[in-house]
Amino acid sequence: MSDEHKPSENSAVADGIADGDGDGEGSDDASADSDALGDGSDDASVDSDAPGDGSDDGDATSDSDAADPLADVDPERHPVVLFDGVCNLCHGAIRFLVRHDTAGVFRFAPLESPVGRALLAEHGLPTESHDSFVLVDGDGAHERSTAALRVARRLDSPWDLAWALRVVPRRLRDGAYDLVATYRYRVFGRRDECAIPEPEIRERFAERALE
Repeated sequence: MSDEHKPSENSAVADGIADGDGDGEGSDDASADSDALGDGSDDASVDSDAPGDGSDDGDATSDSDAADPLADVDPERHPVVLFDGVCNLCHGAIRFLVRHDTAGVFRFAPLESPVGRALLAEHGLPTESHDSFVLVDGDGAHERSTAALRVARRLDSPWDLAWALRVVPRRLRDGAYDLVATYRYRVFGRRDECAIPEPEIRERFAERALE
């Protein structure tokens, strides 16, 4: 009898081994599935890093623009008038120009401002104690009476007729300009610092940092 039962026991052991192998394969499949999910999480991590790279590039561009005071300045399209920011006469002249420049051609900046200093340096003019009205346009930088006449020719009529005065020898024109410039503080006074212009004038300033 004991011999007859042996095949049955051997068969049971074989079945158990087979079942064990099946369970192992299932475990291996689950592990493979888990690995696959892990790979997906790694991809997600890589993807999440990508937007960060773009953000860094945007910050770098923004910082670069902020560091360049001339980033939004285009003298060829909008000539820039540089003036003494503490001079009462000069502030009056800027109001006059805005009033008679209905086409909105000109932009303005104090000589002492970052825009003013950058434009002066770009054209090889002194950035400290610059005692002249300066016009920067598509043809370069112009000073004193020449700057004034080049501004006048782009104003509304009849002020544009002043351009005809360019036939007067420059030595004489600049002499009259220098006389006014020498006594401008004594006659018209000066400010302790550059004043913030009125809103309707402020929007014509090239210096965007004004608040």
